[in-house]
Amino acid sequence: MKLASHDNKQQQEERAVLVSLVLKDREHREELAEYSLQELVRLADTAGVKVMETLRQSRERADSKWFIGKGKVEELRERLQAHEATTAIFDQELTGIQVRNLEQALDVKIIDRTQLILDIFAGRAKTREGILQVDLAQHSYLLPRLSGQGKNLSRQGGGIGTRGPGETKLETDRRHIRNRIADLKRQLEEVTRHRTLHRERRRKSGVFQVALVGYTNAGKSTLLRQLTAADVYVENRLFATLDPTSRTLELPNGKEIVLTDTVGFIQNLPHDLVAAFRATLEEANEADLILHVVDSAIDMREEQMKVVLEVLEELGAHGKEMITVFNKTDLCEPGEIDLLTADEGDFIRISAYKREDLERLKLLIQDKMAGGVKHFRIPAMEGDKISLAYRLGTVLDSDVDGDDMLLSVEVNMQDYEKFGYILANCEVTAGEADKGEHAEQ
Repeated sequence: MKLASHDNKQQQEERAVLVSLVLKDREHREELAEYSLQELVRLADTAGVKVMETLRQSRERADSKWFIGKGKVEELRERLQAHEATTAIFDQELTGIQVRNLEQALDVKIIDRTQLILDIFAGRAKTREGILQVDLAQHSYLLPRLSGQGKNLSRQGGGIGTRGPGETKLETDRRHIRNRIADLKRQLEEVTRHRTLHRERRRKSGVFQVALVGYTNAGKSTLLRQLTAADVYVENRLFATLDPTSRTLELPNGKEIVLTDTVGFIQNLPHDLVAAFRATLEEANEADLILHVVDSAIDMREEQMKVVLEVLEELGAHGKEMITVFNKTDLCEPGEIDLLTADEGDFIRISAYKREDLERLKLLIQDKMAGGVKHFRIPAMEGDKISLAYRLGTVLDSDVDGDDMLLSVEVNMQDYEKFGYILANCEVTAGEADKGEHAEQ
């Protein structure tokens, strides 16, 4: 999946006109369409494409044959020729028939938003799991569109839309692609089993797990790096990182947690991509606490927050304990910062580059870990249970009563709900714990 050097050169030289269809019957559609189109410009830049012009068309509904209508196609052809552009990128998803008709009429490569995102992912996936996930998403996208992908699949010149399944003519056979999808799913199941085992080991250890989620480019990787001194890649581009990164973070009380960065979300994130990356995204679903990182410095932050919450709901993570982290406050006007609030749950306003803000965030995470006080009488020989009691929270008091350890622990309730059953036979009341203490005296 890695690009060759000549592909990189061609990609840098690729010139495109971007096209957006605005449906007139949608509320606030004009504003959202403009925002989406500007986001498409950034996606194209991330893919190494030079954007020559953006073109918009308003219609009651999409044209089933031409998407933007025959008249607008003629205008688009003129614009492409004027800029000597080789590609037209559409901000919405196209059908195979629409792609075929547009390619025949324009004689350029036709890419839609979904394919562009998939292409970016294909160029940036580094781990075996990430590569398999993108490959699966690309083939799932391609299968129902074979009738309209003739030119894309036959092009050998490189550039966007030609990585992954578009590289060989073998992928044009439906049966071959179905077989490839089945094989990729089998391989992913194996990788997922390893990830699940690793996740289960973390759970059994009683370590508190925190997932960083948010819109792409909200600053999650920067926050992870600043909090944990992690050597992670940070770039001011969409989808700078794809593969989840977990690092240990020590809180002010000395307790350690696991902090995991996840792939960024985006509006109209391809369903095939969400499905393929489900195992990775489930890091958020399995976490004890979610940090929803928001770019505070942009006007469309409310819309971005909505997209993230919708994806979390699709993953089954809606309703999890969450802190909304309004990041990049150093880029906001002073009056704007006070307007940053979340409708539900706790929130905090920070800059990932200010140490005092990071310390406040650590304290807030620490508060989320705190729960009720539980008392345990554990045989001294059962070191694994004693170790678990220490990991479930903060040990407020410890004593010895004969062959037993007496522990009073301020537990994290979410962890206790998961692992408390292991210590169920060891739990005693506060009074019983006091009796043991007095007996020792």
